[in-house]
Amino acid sequence: MTTHPSAAAAPARDVQARIARLFIYPIKSCAGIEVPEALLTETGLEFDRAWMVVDEQGVFVTQRECPRMALVRPQLKHFDMVLRAPGMLALHIALDTVEAPVQVRVWKDQVQAYDMGDVAAQWFSDFLNADRPAGTPARALRLVRFDPEQQRLSNKRWTGDIDAPTQFADGFAALVLSQASLDGLNQRLQAAGHAPVGIERFRPNIVLDGIEAHDEDRLDVLEIATADGPARLKMVKPCPRCPIPNIDPATALSSPEVGDAMQAYRALDVVGGAIAFGMNAIVLDGIDHALRPGQQAGADYRFD
Repeated sequence: MTTHPSAAAAPARDVQARIARLFIYPIKSCAGIEVPEALLTETGLEFDRAWMVVDEQGVFVTQRECPRMALVRPQLKHFDMVLRAPGMLALHIALDTVEAPVQVRVWKDQVQAYDMGDVAAQWFSDFLNADRPAGTPARALRLVRFDPEQQRLSNKRWTGDIDAPTQFADGFAALVLSQASLDGLNQRLQAAGHAPVGIERFRPNIVLDGIEAHDEDRLDVLEIATADGPARLKMVKPCPRCPIPNIDPATALSSPEVGDAMQAYRALDVVGGAIAFGMNAIVLDGIDHALRPGQQAGADYRFD
C-alpha cells in the first residue's frame, strides 16, 4: 500500500497532533491567506510578513491604529501578489521587483527594506486614510519589502543561544495555535451571549488538531513529518495579545468581547500577566520542506 507523503507518521512523542490549517500574512497586519502548502524557510513560512506598510517616518503601521488594514486582501499568483480592498481597483505587486532601498522600523528594530514604489504608496494611502476622523491630516503611507540580506533576530531572552531570524513579524518566525484553544474560547463567548469567532482573528500560521486546549503552551519542539523528512519548530514564547483579536476581519469593526473573554482566563505570569493565546515558535530544522494540512506532528511536553 502506498502512503501519501502528507500522511507520513510522526515519531512517538508525548503528544500527537495534525496540521489542520496553514496561513500566511504577506503584508504585516493585512488579511491572511489560507494555503494548501507552505514552504518552510528559516524566517518562517515563505512570504509571511515579507511586506509592511510604513508611515512618513518609516515606522510600521498595523491594525492597532488602522483597523481597515484587515480589509486589504492579498492573493499570491505565479509572478505577482494581487491586492484587493473595498472600493479600490486591484493592485498588482510583482514578486521579483523592488525599488529604492530604505530603512524602516518595526517595534524597536531598525532594518533595511525596499520601497515598492509610488503606485503602491498611493493605493495604501488612499484606502487607509479613507476613514480617518474629520480634521485629521492624511498620512503618506508606503509599502516596503524586507531585504533578504538583512538579519533580524528574535529576542534571545526567549530563544537562548539560538539565532532565530524573522522578517516583519512582531518577533518570531511562526505562530502555532490549536483548534481546541479556539473552541474553548468560543464556548466562553457563547455562554456569555456572544457569537463565536473565527481563527483568522488570531493570525496563526499553523493550526493544530488532535491536542487539548492550550497544549501548545506546554510543548517543547514540534516535529512535523513532511515528505522531505522532519521539520522541527521550537515553541519559545506565549503570544501576548493586543486589541487586534477584537477586530472583525470581515468588517474591520472592533468590539471588546473577545479580549474580555480571554482576560478572564488567559493572563499568564510568564509574559508579565499579559493575555496570551497561541505560541510563538522558531525554526530549528526543515528549511525548504513543504508543510501541508494533514501532516502528522509530535512533541514532548516542556518542563521549565
